[in-house]
Amino acid sequence: MTGDILLTSEGREKIQNELTNLKDRRREVADRIRTAREYGDLSENSEYEDAKNEQSFVEGRILELEEMLRRARVVAKNGTDKVEMGSTVILRMDGQTLEYTIVSSSESDPVSGKISSESPIGFSLFGKTKGETVEISTPNGKMTCKIVSIK
Repeated sequence: MTGDILLTSEGREKIQNELTNLKDRRREVADRIRTAREYGDLSENSEYEDAKNEQSFVEGRILELEEMLRRARVVAKNGTDKVEMGSTVILRMDGQTLEYTIVSSSESDPVSGKISSESPIGFSLFGKTKGETVEISTPNGKMTCKIVSIK
């Protein structure tokens, strides 16, 4: 991995919290491994195998999160009237009102209304202003929406 990872302050905090939780979980997994070893033959010990697999996952994820935090660059909305990282955008599309917050790809959660700046919608909205009509190219064709407001 090279280059900066752009995060909102909320995204950085979420990663930091996950890292803290995984480091706590690390101790629990080590205890499970110790307990499973006491059961004898490790070659047929499913509890030991499960604990080792979990340990592998936890350690890998800890390394991944630590690397993300090392490379993180927190970006904040500059208060401009343009769509940028951290902006919440209200759109009117096909008679519907939609609300999205523009975040980095690592904090994207479309179900919660957080879309990546690299997604078709996020990319198309970036740099636009209130009142603009935006054409969005998606894998299913082109869509048009109007920016109602930017927070």
